[in-house]
Amino acid sequence: MTQNLKSGLLIAVLALILVVFYQLLPILSPFLISILLAYMGDPIVDLLERHKISRTWGVVLVFVLLSVVLLILLLVLIPMIGRQLVSLYQLTPQLIEWVQNSALPWLEQRFGVPANISILDNVKQLFSDNLEKTSDFAQVLLSRATASGLAFLAWLANLLLVPVVTFYLLRDWDILVAKMRGLLPRDREALVVHLIHECHEVLGAFMRGQLLVMLALGIVYAVGLIFVGLELGLLIGLLAGLASLVPYMGFAVGISIALVAGVFQFGLDLYPLLGIIAVFSLGQMLEGMLLTPLLVGDRIGLHPVAVIFAILAGGQLFGFTGVLLALPVAAVIMVLLRHVHQLYKESNMYGQPNEGCESRHSNEVEQVAACVEPINEST
Repeated sequence: MTQNLKSGLLIAVLALILVVFYQLLPILSPFLISILLAYMGDPIVDLLERHKISRTWGVVLVFVLLSVVLLILLLVLIPMIGRQLVSLYQLTPQLIEWVQNSALPWLEQRFGVPANISILDNVKQLFSDNLEKTSDFAQVLLSRATASGLAFLAWLANLLLVPVVTFYLLRDWDILVAKMRGLLPRDREALVVHLIHECHEVLGAFMRGQLLVMLALGIVYAVGLIFVGLELGLLIGLLAGLASLVPYMGFAVGISIALVAGVFQFGLDLYPLLGIIAVFSLGQMLEGMLLTPLLVGDRIGLHPVAVIFAILAGGQLFGFTGVLLALPVAAVIMVLLRHVHQLYKESNMYGQPNEGCESRHSNEVEQVAACVEPINEST
């Protein structure tokens, strides 16, 4: 009776936590972002601590490094991306016209694909009517962002809250982990710590390793496409790096878009198109032979389909907060499923082969070995 009461109380507490969590979803995003940043930055601070640097000064150094990186992004990369987005917007009518006059007639002539260009005419007219407004793109974006003063203040407060919460979490990360471990039931501590360690291996390999792979591939693709002379090389390269969250998707998406943009810009000139193919082939070789083995290894344990489903399901159920939680929750579920599978294989429900099957199997093995042995001796 007491055991049933404890189980019922535990279920009630968990249900209450889930209800409270669901009600607090609108304000949880900055805290979840801070937790993820602290989780990713903790190994760097631990490394600085091993070099006789205090925890607080290690956190300060990490924050200075991140601030420099963000400053470079704000001053250099973001304006370049903005200009390429404006260029893409301006080139869209020309791209639609090229599809109408060149691509669709060629497909219709070679493969008999019907060419319906009425929809494309409407899209091209829409872009052409608003083309003169692209010079005021930043002003329009700012005016829409500040249209609701309360919403803008809330967004700004969340933005300022992230570094503050991240600093305190990162400084006290080891203390918080030790206190949470101290709350575990003593008879289950070893098992829970083992499961958390496996989750950490999977999640750490993905969050740190795969994100570094994405960053490296984005740089390789962007620099290579700019070197080839593709006008939208930076934008396409970064998009391909972002799509590398799922293995091989970055290569497929990037080379497809780059070749279309290359044909539109260079025509059927062979050398630039071969250069685009060479850039993505080099990136794929670097990913397979160097980046993934070095940064991720074989500990990730998350199937690409599981990654896609987790992100989509998290976004559908809980919005942006669900996207932030998708991969950590997926990593935990994969570890738990692996242990459930192991327990099932060891249980009576799965069963063991009977003695007749075992003897028959051993006889078959002996027969195969007897046939193979003379062959090995002759060779």
